[in-house]
Amino acid sequence: MTAARATRSPAHSPSAAFRAAYEQAMALWPVPVERLDLPSEFGSTRVNVCGPADAPPLVLLHGGGTTSALWYAQAAELARTHRVHAVDQIGAPGLSVHSGRALRRPEDLFAWLDGVLSGLGLESAALLGHSYGGWLALSYAAHAAGRHPSRSPGTPNKVERLVLLDPTQCFAGFRPSYLLHALPLFVRPGERSTRRFLEWETGGAPPAPELVRLMGLGGAEFRTAKVVTGPRPDIAGPGGAPVPTLVLLAEQSRAHSLRRVAAQAERTPGVRIGTVTGVGHHSMPYGQAAELGRRVRDFLQDRLPDGTAP
Repeated sequence: MTAARATRSPAHSPSAAFRAAYEQAMALWPVPVERLDLPSEFGSTRVNVCGPADAPPLVLLHGGGTTSALWYAQAAELARTHRVHAVDQIGAPGLSVHSGRALRRPEDLFAWLDGVLSGLGLESAALLGHSYGGWLALSYAAHAAGRHPSRSPGTPNKVERLVLLDPTQCFAGFRPSYLLHALPLFVRPGERSTRRFLEWETGGAPPAPELVRLMGLGGAEFRTAKVVTGPRPDIAGPGGAPVPTLVLLAEQSRAHSLRRVAAQAERTPGVRIGTVTGVGHHSMPYGQAAELGRRVRDFLQDRLPDGTAP
């Protein structure tokens, strides 16, 4: 056992107030939800599951500072054709409890996500990630395809298709103005700073109040949680993208330059790029929900002709 594996993280048990806010946010989901808590060497991972049990699996990875509850507007759309598994990232706000092996490097996140898929009984799945969840999904896909040094030779690819919603740190960096406006979330985390930031970034269209409250509580309660990140995923190796990939950009995103993101993504063979109009970076998962759900389902079911914009 290596030193990294021997190091364990002190468990953080969410407060009663956070749990109550979480349940209020989950009440927004318009479909029945099965709640799973998967044990692993890292601790316990909360997964909210919906959709037909025999449908193709789809794993959702939320953005930084949010939880899987944020997928409330997409749950019914995606569950029409897929078995949806919305994961609370361990070591971050949510009902996953990080009580085991430490999370220090991207390789630790890959091992955790390997365990989540195994715990769900999934040999393979499609991944959908928003914002930081897009970075995690793309990085894991590259890892699963054998383009990461931590990948064991001969290990089967667990990622069938990949959807990235306005992904950050994948094709371009953050705008300085975005980071400046986000600073109060770290200096004075809470519901007020969260609401002000989301109102600025979304142009006055923040998520449901239940989600704003949950994010505010999460920012204050998990303020010491370490965000594990790494370099931009290297998917430009032989063969292009590790799996068929759809990148959907938020037309009104203030997080980064859409022109730079699109230009860099277009250099990668096998990556399809589209734009969702009328939404910002943080309103991507719930703004234009029906249209977004349709475009994601069409891609996952391979309904797009080659060369057709999604």
